[in-house]
Amino acid sequence: MPPTRIRHRLTGVAAATLVITAASPATLASAVPAGGATPSATVSPGTVSPGGRVALNVDGCSTRTGRASSRVFNAVALAPGSASASNLFGSATVFSDATPGSYPVTFECGGRRVSVTLQVAPGAARGGLGGSVDAMSRSQIAVGGTLAAGALGAGIWLLRRRAAEAR
Repeated sequence: MPPTRIRHRLTGVAAATLVITAASPATLASAVPAGGATPSATVSPGTVSPGGRVALNVDGCSTRTGRASSRVFNAVALAPGSASASNLFGSATVFSDATPGSYPVTFECGGRRVSVTLQVAPGAARGGLGGSVDAMSRSQIAVGGTLAAGALGAGIWLLRRRAAEAR
C-alpha cells in the first residue's frame, strides 16, 4: 500500500476517534433536563475525614452562579468551569473539628435547591488521592477505551510498517 494511502487511513481513524470523543460530552449535556427539573448534585468524595477537601458539582441549573452550604464547611460560591460548561463547580474544606456522622450539603441555584449527604469519617485527612476519585460514568469509560484502542491500533500499525520497511 502506498505511504500516502496509509497516512489517509490513519488520519481517518484519528478523525473518527476525535469525533466520537467530542460527541460524548455533548450527548451527556443534552440529556440533562432543562426548565423546571430538579438539579442533580454530587459531593466527591462522599466520605471524608475532618480537615479533608471535597469537590462540589451541581448540574441542571438555569444560572451561571450557585451556592453550596453545610454545617461542616463554610458556604461556597459555585461557578462554571468554562464559558460553555452547563454545571457549576466549587470545593470546600471540612472543618478539622467536625464530628463524624452524616451531614446534608445543600446546593442552591436558579431559585431551586437540592441536598445530598456527606459522610464525615473519624480520623485525619488522607494524603495522595485520599478517596478523591469517585465513580466514573459510562461515557468516561467509553471515551477512555476508544482512545486506548486508537493508540493501540496506531502502535501496531507503526510496528508493522517498520517490519515491512526492514525487509
